Amino acid sequence: SEDQLSDSFETGRRSKLPVPKPDTGDISLWNLLYKNIGKDLSKISMPITLNEPLSMLQRLCEELEYNELIEKAVGLEDPYERMIHVAAFAVSSYASTGYRAGHKPFNPLLGETYECDRPDKGWRFVAEQVSHHPPISACYCDSKNFIFWQETRIKTRFWGKSMEIQPVGIVNLVLPKWNEQYRWNKVTTCVHNLLGGQRWVDHYGEVNITCGDITCKLTFKKASSWSSKRHEIHGHINNPEGKVVHHLSGKWNEALYCGSHHGGNHHQATSKLVWRPGAMPDDFELYYGFTRFAIELNELDPDDAKTLPPTDTRFRHDQRLLEEGKIHDAENEKTRLEHLQRERRKKRETEGLDYSPMWFK
Repeated sequence: SEDQLSDSFETGRRSKLPVPKPDTGDISLWNLLYKNIGKDLSKISMPITLNEPLSMLQRLCEELEYNELIEKAVGLEDPYERMIHVAAFAVSSYASTGYRAGHKPFNPLLGETYECDRPDKGWRFVAEQVSHHPPISACYCDSKNFIFWQETRIKTRFWGKSMEIQPVGIVNLVLPKWNEQYRWNKVTTCVHNLLGGQRWVDHYGEVNITCGDITCKLTFKKASSWSSKRHEIHGHINNPEGKVVHHLSGKWNEALYCGSHHGGNHHQATSKLVWRPGAMPDDFELYYGFTRFAIELNELDPDDAKTLPPTDTRFRHDQRLLEEGKIHDAENEKTRLEHLQRERRKKRETEGLDYSPMWFK
């Protein structure tokens, strides 16, 4: 169709996954989770039907979808204006999660890598799974105007009807032009209605962004059962003396606004829009709730295939099979890969060898 041509023409990348998400029941899931209430789920092998066909390393890359906010920040003279856009960038990394409550990313195998070179976006990204227990992913991205890196350890807890995901680690962004380094943390994510009903995602907690003496505090409000309000954020940017310079408000899945502080109440009428997420592709519900950008992440370009290392996520068979809708084969392959990983670990232990990552210190 004309539409599909124009879609793939823009970036030259695919605009659809190979097949819609297979329809699978979650009956066995209930028993599995029930036995593990309160435990850290990263040590438990989950059925593949709980996964989406992207890995944690690709999810880290996905956080760069709205890098134009960083590009815009670099062009601004006012450091507080730069902080507004960096804050919007930090918020934008949550936007895609709104439609993704149904599934979790693959846990990368130890030593798994993911490289993404996007001349159209002006950056190059590399990530590696540097530890298996606890699961830690590291990534680095560079561009003409910025350097971005983070390491994240994921802790998951299952509370009966919901699962809480706590990322531990710091996100770093350097703007060489201004000789600035921004640092921030991530909030807690909770997936509700795991065992029935419509699954939905909530993020809550505080993101604290620092850059020299300038700070930004963003509060992600926890949704409550007695209020219909969800996804709300509010925050402020403070000068070195602790005075509020700008107010931020909005929803992580809809828009972020900034209003200057003139005493009294500020209304959205006086606020200006800083960021809003892009439109979702057609039929996104059938395709794991992926954005256009997410759809492109696991595409294996034949030219890339010649130069990528064998450890790249795009070569991971179980994930590829899931993407192609071959559930049974994917499950078998996942079991095989996890078994091989355990064997490698045992071998290292008996030989007294420490594991050291390939690309990160």
